[in-house]
Amino acid sequence: MLWKLLLTFAVILGAYGIIRARIRSDRVARGLEPPRPPLFPPGLIRLALSAVLTLMVVGSSLHLYTGWQREHEVVLVQVVNANTGQVMSFEALWGSVDDRRFQTIDGREIRLADVERMIVVPKPRSD
Repeated sequence: MLWKLLLTFAVILGAYGIIRARIRSDRVARGLEPPRPPLFPPGLIRLALSAVLTLMVVGSSLHLYTGWQREHEVVLVQVVNANTGQVMSFEALWGSVDDRRFQTIDGREIRLADVERMIVVPKPRSD
């Protein structure tokens, strides 16, 4: 949430700076104000923008990769019958587990009845 607020603040601050610079350049072009040297060298600004853009691309790529990796994680799905207490275990990919149904690794689609409950646990590693 904090990042969303900071990003919004940065966008507003950037828009304010651009509008202010355009107004100033119009005044300089009309001869109302003398030109001043820039506060930051243009090369430094380009470098900072390139660094921010690179960071955003790397962060987005990392987020997409970890999401893809989680979707393809094998989990153990236990279906518990609330009336009898019988437990059946299945292996499924985390991305195929939906609200009241899931698809097992071998392709079977399991839909839970109203009296059944689903427990999803990480599959123990056999390394």
